[in-house]
Amino acid sequence: MESGPAIFAGTVFSLFGGALLGWTAVRVRHREPVAHGLPRTASATVATLTAVAALTVGVWCFGRL
Repeated sequence: MESGPAIFAGTVFSLFGGALLGWTAVRVRHREPVAHGLPRTASATVATLTAVAALTVGVWCFGRL
């Protein structure tokens, strides 16, 4: 993988994963729903797993440099 696209993709995935993880933590801490119409634990779990997956892909992209 070329370094330019790898840096861009790694940055995008890392920023998205970090922002989603932070937003989910704030919503859970304030006992507010993470997704409307879904159970709080299920939506928080799915959002956390998605954030961790995005962070993992971001780290993988940076590791490909």
